[in-house]
This record gives sequence, structure tokens and C-alpha cells, in this order.
Amino acid sequence: MTAQAGKDMLLKIEGAPGVFTTVAGLRARTISLNAKTVDATDGDSAGRWRELLAGAGVKSAAVSGQGIFRDAASDALVREAFFDQAAKRWRLIVPDFGVLEGPFLVAALEYAGEHEGEATFALSLASAGVIGFSAI
Repeated sequence: MTAQAGKDMLLKIEGAPGVFTTVAGLRARTISLNAKTVDATDGDSAGRWRELLAGAGVKSAAVSGQGIFRDAASDALVREAFFDQAAKRWRLIVPDFGVLEGPFLVAALEYAGEHEGEATFALSLASAGVIGFSAI
């Protein structure tokens, strides 16, 4: 696999059912997939080594991004999702890896701006249900 351009990672939010809008102006994005473990170690564990219970942990996904305002439609969808605290469907596309899709809540939404610079925003998403994966 060759190196990939970070700009090719896309973050999309569903507006109307089945219609996804790319969150415009993102300059950086991070996707974190996590799985908590359940410790099943007891007095009979071989050599007192920790044992983990397979398939018992809680899985989660977190997404963060930051960038500049460029598109009124996607800005409005993100803002509405935050203020409504509604679990919207998001689609995360990572080239040569796959597509993650499912419900996320906007956990944080930040706005900033320098006096002689552009207005910027940062957002954090937290998974709020089953996240599907399909390989590209």
C-alpha cells in the first residue's frame, strides 16, 4: 500500500434519509476505535497471568476533526446535531481501508478565530450505537 493523502479521508453527515453531506473545510481528522476489556482472571488462571473474556467488552468509536468554515449546509447539519443532541448517522471514509457508518453524537463543538485569520471549528463525535464497517 502506498502513502495516502490525509485530505482523502472524508467525514459525512446524513441530512435527509440516505443523503450524506461532506463536512466541508476539515483540515485534520482522527478516528479512534476502542474496545474495553473484561478481566476474567481468577485464582486458577495459569501462572497468574491475566485472562480476558473474549467478546465481552464494550466497543466504541470516536472521531475528531478541525478546519475552517466553507459550506453552510454541512455547518448547519453539524450545529443542529449538537444542539439537538440527536444521534445522527455519520459516514467515515478512509481510502484503501474502508467505510465506517453509524450513529454518533456531537460530543463537542468549538468555534475559534484570530483577529487576522479565518474562523475555525473543531468537533468531537462519540459513537451512539452499532458502527458498521465495509472494506473498500
